[in-house]
Amino acid sequence: MPRSARTASLLAAALLATVIPSAAASAAETVPRIDLTVLVVDDGGSAVEAITSELRSTGVPYRRVDLADSGRPVITAGFLSDTVSGRPRAKFQGVVLPHESAFGPDSAEQAALTAYEKTFGIPQVDAYTWAHPGVGLDYTSDGGLSGPLDGAAASVTAAGRAGPFRHLDGPLTFEDNDPAIAESYGYAGRPREGYTSYLDIPVDGGGRASLIGEYAHDGRRELVVTFAYNQYQRQFRALARGIVEWLTQGVHLGQSRSYFSVHVDDVLAPDARWDAERNCTPGDFDCVGGDGEGENPVRMTAEDARYAAAWQKSSGFTLDMVYNGGQGEQWKTEHGGTDPLAAQLIADRAQYRWVNHTYTHPFLGCVQDNSTVPWQCAKNATGATLWTSRSVISGQIRDNHNWAVAKGISVDRTELVTGEHSGLKTLPQQGADNPNLAGALADNGVKWIASDNSREPQQRAVGAAKTVPRHPMNVYYNVGTAAEMADEYNWIYTSRADGGSGICESNPASTCLPAPLDTATGYASHIVPQEARTALAHIVANDPRPHYVHQSNLAEERILYPVLDQVLADYRALFADNTPLVNPRQRDVGTELNRRAAWDQALAAGQVTAYRIGTTVTVKAPAGVTAPITVPEGTRKQLILGTAVFGTAYAGTRSAWTAPEALQSATTLRLPTV
Repeated sequence: MPRSARTASLLAAALLATVIPSAAASAAETVPRIDLTVLVVDDGGSAVEAITSELRSTGVPYRRVDLADSGRPVITAGFLSDTVSGRPRAKFQGVVLPHESAFGPDSAEQAALTAYEKTFGIPQVDAYTWAHPGVGLDYTSDGGLSGPLDGAAASVTAAGRAGPFRHLDGPLTFEDNDPAIAESYGYAGRPREGYTSYLDIPVDGGGRASLIGEYAHDGRRELVVTFAYNQYQRQFRALARGIVEWLTQGVHLGQSRSYFSVHVDDVLAPDARWDAERNCTPGDFDCVGGDGEGENPVRMTAEDARYAAAWQKSSGFTLDMVYNGGQGEQWKTEHGGTDPLAAQLIADRAQYRWVNHTYTHPFLGCVQDNSTVPWQCAKNATGATLWTSRSVISGQIRDNHNWAVAKGISVDRTELVTGEHSGLKTLPQQGADNPNLAGALADNGVKWIASDNSREPQQRAVGAAKTVPRHPMNVYYNVGTAAEMADEYNWIYTSRADGGSGICESNPASTCLPAPLDTATGYASHIVPQEARTALAHIVANDPRPHYVHQSNLAEERILYPVLDQVLADYRALFADNTPLVNPRQRDVGTELNRRAAWDQALAAGQVTAYRIGTTVTVKAPAGVTAPITVPEGTRKQLILGTAVFGTAYAGTRSAWTAPEALQSATTLRLPTV
């Protein structure tokens, strides 16, 4: 056939295919589009609030319908679905209800929702209900139980570990933080036909009864939860990932990790010591007498450094050494020209991550006027605030960086922790950042500056840099022994009537101890488990913010290690090997928070379009915004030519922040066929 005839034939075939759809194309049009958004029907209860918090914190878009709002939309077929370009569209990929019949069992809204779920195969979570045949369970009187669950030893079943809760090892103990208060209540029922248990507990008379499970019936699937919870309880936080995976059938926007990193501030510097007689720290402005570091300061030794290196190796966890090189040089000068601690840390330098903490740890905000307690910002003759200069701040950053480079220490110049987070606003005395700070950061290429999460939990800009909020751990900077720690803790958290400062009485965010801790045992019995519980709560809440302590906590009695050991042990006992702790450095935390802020803004502005048609997922976001996506193992990303494995394996799924490839307007993923 001549080339011209062959070309004409191909063109005609192409036109015919365009004008007259094939039977296969017509069949494809019936495959519905499922938008990657969750419908949340909210009754104001803690269970729906908890699930909503998980969606929000992991970046899963949702639409909330408030049952208490008289102007809320009515749940109808038109509210739930429509057509797009002739294709049926389900507007929600999953539904969260307070319980199985939130609108009333015989209501038009419940009927519309039921029909929608049947038509499109949409799963429904019953956030909190009781055990009864309507949700696939026997009544609790038929071999189950009801009542408080505090301290109950539940277990993820084999079906749960093979399915949505594959990130868990199996055992799951309900919290019991105060024996005098009932913290959890639930109904455990024995499964009926169509019900698959995912979490159960042993019951009297033998056997086990379910607390979470899937009830498949009448062409629908419900995840039935029969215990009360809130967003802060450990049992919910451990299960939350699996609830979302079940709800979204493993395909959703957003991603979640278990983050844990610990900054050790003041490395190479001595820290002042708490005085149990004066109930203050000599050297502080509000402590009469003493000269701070001159009164028996706390500082690591070479042996402490060797212990830290050995602990890291045995625990499989890396610490961030936040160092002051100039303080080490000063110590060396004052102690015969040698510093065994610095020598040991430098010898082991490759075993740690290092973060610039300024050369000599000065206060870099306003010039402090210490003539009053509390201190004030000094003023000039015209009443203007006096500020630490740009050259001083820049020199502190530069000199400390250069010190590390000269010692062969690998340090990222984009990361910085200033002493006491100074330079940033410090309320109530300093209501704004030092105006010279942003320029000094730019002088040194700093992009990520640490802030105190207890004061500023949100990331913000400082010139061209961004803050990285850090969680302070309640292991104090000015103690080297457990007894010192318990004594200072008593002073802060004991009422005046019991000999304390009474700070806990005047601060609404604090709770006073019922009685002072025994200084010989109180650290191990009370403070360690409490601080480990707090840190673990951050970890399981998809919170990437670092925690920070001080070098004094690795010295003398090395009181930090019991807290870290318990955090690591508790986490590893709860989570499967496929869900390891992620130990990010400061720049990575900053990048994560920055991406989340841009993503949340795009969602709030309605600028994200994401849907699934069969085994194809399409995500469109504004230019410059990367999208977090979680999908099953085996998913591939569509390239201009061919495909590539998508994302990183975590918790039995694949996930990543991603954007379209060059010449693409959307991210397209190919899901594995079942």
